[in-house]
Amino acid sequence: MIIFRKVTWQNFLSTGNTPIEVELDKSSTTLVIGDNGSGKSTVLDALTFGLFGKPFRNIKKDQLVNSVNERGCKVEVNFQIGKRKFHILRSIKPTRFEIYVDGKMLNQDASVRDYQKHLENNILKLNYRSFTQVVILGSSSFVPFMQLTPAHRREVVEEILDIKIFSLMNMILKQRIKDTKERQTDIAHQSEMLDTKIDMTTKHIHSIKEKSKISGDALFKKIDNNKKSMEELDKEIDRLQGLVNYYDNISAPEREKLQKTKSELMSMETKIRMSTQGIERDIKFLQENDECHTCHQPLSEHYKEKHIFQLADQLMSKTCGLTKLTEEINKNETHLKVLDKRRPVRDESYVQVAKRKTSVEAMEQHNRDLLKEIEDLRSIDVELVEDKTKLKLYKEDLKSVKKEKDKLMENNNYLTIAKQLLQDSGIKTKIIKRYLPVMNKLINSYLSALEFQVKFELDEQFNETIKSRYRDVFGYSNFSEGEKMRIDLALLFTWRQIAKMKNSTNTNLLILDEIFDSSLDANGTDEFLKILNTLSNENVFIISHKSDLNVDKFDGLMRFEKINNFTRLTT
Repeated sequence: MIIFRKVTWQNFLSTGNTPIEVELDKSSTTLVIGDNGSGKSTVLDALTFGLFGKPFRNIKKDQLVNSVNERGCKVEVNFQIGKRKFHILRSIKPTRFEIYVDGKMLNQDASVRDYQKHLENNILKLNYRSFTQVVILGSSSFVPFMQLTPAHRREVVEEILDIKIFSLMNMILKQRIKDTKERQTDIAHQSEMLDTKIDMTTKHIHSIKEKSKISGDALFKKIDNNKKSMEELDKEIDRLQGLVNYYDNISAPEREKLQKTKSELMSMETKIRMSTQGIERDIKFLQENDECHTCHQPLSEHYKEKHIFQLADQLMSKTCGLTKLTEEINKNETHLKVLDKRRPVRDESYVQVAKRKTSVEAMEQHNRDLLKEIEDLRSIDVELVEDKTKLKLYKEDLKSVKKEKDKLMENNNYLTIAKQLLQDSGIKTKIIKRYLPVMNKLINSYLSALEFQVKFELDEQFNETIKSRYRDVFGYSNFSEGEKMRIDLALLFTWRQIAKMKNSTNTNLLILDEIFDSSLDANGTDEFLKILNTLSNENVFIISHKSDLNVDKFDGLMRFEKINNFTRLTT
């Protein structure tokens, strides 16, 4: 069973630099709401892009990158299968596709196509089409099961029933039949080849020696390439370390000095302002009073004018000084801001130094491993088998040719029978016939639970027959959108139930996009919620822009909002 844990995206569609993280296994049922265009359906696109390299909706890959920031588009998906933990990272600008298993990245020597094939065939064991049939029911570019061609319907069911293995076995069997026929031809000519076996063996041994030499040359070349890469990394480390040292040795003391100067200037400013306020009070007193406030002696106009003039002169001097001091404080503050802008560069340079040192250490270890492989190649002692011994062996082979020929004939008969069994009309059809009644029963039970009283039946070619209570026969296309939605839901729950039985594409995750917003009426919505309450070990996400849904019916709530053209998530 696949347990999806978390999906995170950044600079993806309307999401900006601030990443959005959604815990997929936190609540049994989660209501996802938001206005149209708020980004609530982005979780579908992020999940399918992370797993399959393409969005759920019909969006071009270049359009996935946030149009404001224009780079750094990244999606990460975390899930667990058994005890193994998986982490998928996929990004655009720059392009990255990485698969981690228990914290270790899988070998990326394969092409992107093969890397994706490995993810789908060997890890997830489901492709995009199966994922959208079992995990997602959406209103966008989703193609319901009933709108697929019969051939594609069969492929979906085969994947759910986990019987595509028989198709693989059939391919292997065809190759084995081919190999058997080729071996029969070889056996017929083997007697003619025995005379040349000694010469061929000698040439073969020589080729092994040459191959060993070539392998050694290739290993030396890898060592040289690693050394060149390490030299480049060392240069980059020196450059980045220089940036760190510059900030630590120059910028930091300078900042300390500026902070001290700032404190002193602000202290001087405070003193000047207090002095200025005292002068202003004295001037105001002389202007408004005719006697001394201390001795109450009369003050002459001449004394007042002279003293006011002196005080005014002092005030002007203080004001000019204060202006210059303010300018110095502003210059100091500007210089501090410049230094603050350097710090992120220093911090990032420090991180990059650590990363590159780690890469250098890894390359050094790789070179040590390569040197060991070279020593192992040099230690290979190729011993030539004596010609007499070989001749004896080849004579024994002649005696066994007839026995092998008879055995090949017998095996070929068995392979022919097996081929008939592994064809589409063989074992797979029998398994499908066995499960068809179960499928039809489940579909009808879910339809009944959704209060859609019809008899639904899929045949062996996965064509549908739908009969009303009055025995009228209909097709899927004959029904309203609301009735079609009930059929789609019934099929979705059926495939998930079958998947649990077979433990094939079984997963905890179920995402339903806007199924309440268009086709389902109020009664259908209530019945659907009742079905959800019967599910166990499920994490269901309901995406809707309906404002009248009862939030209390859900265990969790996520609200998407668009603020300044960027999507934000609130819970």
